[in-house]
Amino acid sequence: MRVLVAMSGGVDSSVAAARAVEAGHEVVGVHLALHKDAQQTREKARGCCSLEDSADARRICDKLGIPFYVWDFSEEFKEAVITDFVDSYARGETPNPCLRCNEKIKFAALLRKGMALGFDAVATGHYATLDKDGYMRRSLDENKDQSYVLGVITAEELSYCYFPIGDTPKPQIREEAKRHGFSTASKPDSYDICFIPDGNTQAFLGARIGMRPGMIVDQDGTELREHDGAWNYTIGQRKGLDIKAPAADGRPRYVTGIDAQTGTVTVGSREALKVTRISADRLKYLHPAMDGEFDCDVQVRAHGSVVSCHAEVDRDADAMILTLNEPLSGVAPGQAAVLYFPSPDELGDIVIGSGTIIETA
Repeated sequence: MRVLVAMSGGVDSSVAAARAVEAGHEVVGVHLALHKDAQQTREKARGCCSLEDSADARRICDKLGIPFYVWDFSEEFKEAVITDFVDSYARGETPNPCLRCNEKIKFAALLRKGMALGFDAVATGHYATLDKDGYMRRSLDENKDQSYVLGVITAEELSYCYFPIGDTPKPQIREEAKRHGFSTASKPDSYDICFIPDGNTQAFLGARIGMRPGMIVDQDGTELREHDGAWNYTIGQRKGLDIKAPAADGRPRYVTGIDAQTGTVTVGSREALKVTRISADRLKYLHPAMDGEFDCDVQVRAHGSVVSCHAEVDRDADAMILTLNEPLSGVAPGQAAVLYFPSPDELGDIVIGSGTIIETA
């Protein structure tokens, strides 16, 4: 089998490539260039797409004796991820850019090019597994499970995916990398948003969205203070509200609602953050059961809590409503709601599909 391995320059994709080679596949490594800025290096960035990462990926491929290429996806990344990120915040949403990158770039765009060049599968260093029926399962390493950020790809894309390391705990992956003599064995995991090198998301958004003054109001509509832009806030935020007058009950306030059209940011108690109903659209169907009414589990953040719910999926309307059996806090439009069936065997939970949250109650 001809396998294209997406090489981020980290330890996970390094071992994924090594395992693909050991399995006897014809392997080619490719690093995705997502930025035109040549100064995006590890010294300034804390993401996964720097020049240093590209060099690390090349060294691993040289050590494995496989071809290595750099593919320029910077224009696609700018439109599908960066512009989407800014537009989403401007609408009062809370997007996950890494999830969108997986959806639009690391799978959709990469697969299109890979399949056009005659590859049979695309392998990545993600922590997830595929069962014998081709359904996605959670990683066996619960602490590193990445099925949530993969829940936005399509069933067709999933049929070309190969996750070589999803059945192995992260510490063992690092040990395996050491045995291979990989320079990435002790490399720290990537974090933060790769296209915001200094980590200052508010400054990044402010430069692109601009000043849009509005009011921070209490649950009863009482105006508390003016702000410079609703994009400065996310549902569940507590710090940085700069409200001088204490709440009537003396307890901390949290952002409970954002109306980007009027610029109104509503704050309230922790109790006011709880939701039991979620509406979502832009559905992805990864299992035949993703249709009609059924009971399942839902996760709304990459490392968030999982709760059971009743799902009502309308394929014709491309929308679903989730009624939660227990409340979740800090759920925001723009986040993904990924659905799971609890595992019936020794493997991880089964990913059913996902949707993008548009409303909560």
